[in-house]
Amino acid sequence: MGVVGQPTKTVYSSTKGALIAGARSLALELARNKIRVNCVSPAMVKTEMSDSLLSKVTPEAYNEIMKAHPLGIGEPLDVAELCAFLLSDSARWITGTNVLVDGGYTAQ
Repeated sequence: MGVVGQPTKTVYSSTKGALIAGARSLALELARNKIRVNCVSPAMVKTEMSDSLLSKVTPEAYNEIMKAHPLGIGEPLDVAELCAFLLSDSARWITGTNVLVDGGYTAQ
């Protein structure tokens, strides 16, 4: 929600957007010390919390959520692998960015 809008999520979206903007500024401040700062923005990931949410919605709402994620709901490992990459030397030239790991959610 930090890069897209959605009705009724103004405060939540604002806090996520602030994290992204803050990471950009912090990346510039710390670059001289060779410290990299990035954000990772996942869409819905299969967790106890998302399972609980999905169990409470109507079948129509469930189908809409699934349609909004072209590659399906993510797994924790999908996010963890991106984080491991960003922490590795392979990402040594990546800083000040927000990486979307969302199964195509924001591509629509």
